[in-house]
Amino acid sequence: MSNTTQATISASAKAEQINDLSGEWKRIAFAILGIGLFALFYFLPQLPPAVDPTGKAFELSRQAQLAIGLFLLAGVWWVFEVIPIGVTSLTIGVMQAAFMIRPASEAFAVFMDPSVLFILGSLLLGVAFTKAGVTTRLAFKMLSVVGEDSRKILLGVFMVTMVLTLLMAHTAVAATMFPLMLVIMSMYGKEDVPSNFGKAMFIGMAYAAGAGSMITLLGAARGPVALGFFKEFTGIDIGFLEYSLVMAPFGIIMVGITWFLLCYVFFKPEQNKIDGLKKKVDEVYSQMGPMTGKEIFVIVLALAVVTVLATQQFIPAIKDLSRSIPILVAAIIMFMTKLFTVEDLEKSIPWNIVLLFGGAMSIGTCLWVTGAAEWMAIHWLTMFQNANWLVFVVAIAFLVIIMTNFIMNVAAIAITMPVALVMAEYLGVNPYLILYSSLAMAALPYMLLVGAAPNAIAYQSKQFTTGQFFMIGVPFTILALVMVAVFALVVWPLLGVPALVK
Repeated sequence: MSNTTQATISASAKAEQINDLSGEWKRIAFAILGIGLFALFYFLPQLPPAVDPTGKAFELSRQAQLAIGLFLLAGVWWVFEVIPIGVTSLTIGVMQAAFMIRPASEAFAVFMDPSVLFILGSLLLGVAFTKAGVTTRLAFKMLSVVGEDSRKILLGVFMVTMVLTLLMAHTAVAATMFPLMLVIMSMYGKEDVPSNFGKAMFIGMAYAAGAGSMITLLGAARGPVALGFFKEFTGIDIGFLEYSLVMAPFGIIMVGITWFLLCYVFFKPEQNKIDGLKKKVDEVYSQMGPMTGKEIFVIVLALAVVTVLATQQFIPAIKDLSRSIPILVAAIIMFMTKLFTVEDLEKSIPWNIVLLFGGAMSIGTCLWVTGAAEWMAIHWLTMFQNANWLVFVVAIAFLVIIMTNFIMNVAAIAITMPVALVMAEYLGVNPYLILYSSLAMAALPYMLLVGAAPNAIAYQSKQFTTGQFFMIGVPFTILALVMVAVFALVVWPLLGVPALVK
């Protein structure tokens, strides 16, 4: 080996060590920042009460003040991944008990909340679809149908992504679509270099996964978590079908807009056609043979779960059944029939994410029961006490979509929902409107990769930079806020969700 080569390798290794050291110092700095914020609220004297527009004062208790400090610590640690996000969730529970904010029995109870178990079941269902080969068959069938037109292929990718998110977690959908999209890129002929087609496909897949995941409760954790909070705070339980009917138009329209803007405005494909794609896809699809019994079994099981959830509110015998039960029963059946093994449970389920959901529920509930959410809500409310209801709704939507870009959407919902629902009561805004607009925005973290797992998965394609993702996300974020205003004014009232309550 020449001296020049050795020097190059040595310099590269040294640069890598410097980067690792820099990253470690940043991690330590943000860890200290989070602890410092909690310490600030710990040592501060009691903060002044919040006064609502009617003159009623809301005192901030010692426990509530510490809850705000813990919320800030959790936010910093989640955003910058000081420690694994699931471990941060455990820290939330530990600190509530250690600093006597809430008893441990209450702080950790929500880690096994039915909403969290529902999320676990949906992840298992997604694994089953992938393991049985259903997703692969669906993707190749899509390519066989759409043909070789570049824009139609992109539309097909986005539609398949959206359809899959109706039945499985959007993270699992993105992970399933990614290798199939790499095959398409190889046929396009530019898999090793960034291209407009590649940018449109991978960014669009992430956007479509988010938009599609808002349509049913199976697409992402944020739906069950938000409905859990909504029932706790309002006493109203929203059914699977009722939820989907309201959210479906928003999600479908956003997928359509995503396709049009990416293909015709921001990233026009360099090639109108991918020659030879249809022939290759037809060959592979024919080799797959007829649908297997395992595939049929998984599809029937998934449809059975969806049927139970969709008809639950119309059947008195199961109306009060927890929505986690049908999907967990399906998971048990998959283990009984040996579709799943213990190894699948250990290797295929992101337990770090499952713990995150529990921690998000814990900090959100903590802010509510200690009165911290109400105190923050009143302070925030004074900014909007004379505002039009639409300004208020868009302001809440803006808060959620910005927070979703910085922290996991489940955490953003858990933190925002208690505050938003309190504010809505004072302004006479329909709480349903707050729920649906918040969930729509929580599904659309357009600007930062940390906002959602599909964003990070799409980034692995190396088709775009973080800066490009951010810049494209800005106009899409503005568009999403405009859509909330349009739906609040026109669409949702037609679907039985008026803006104001008497």
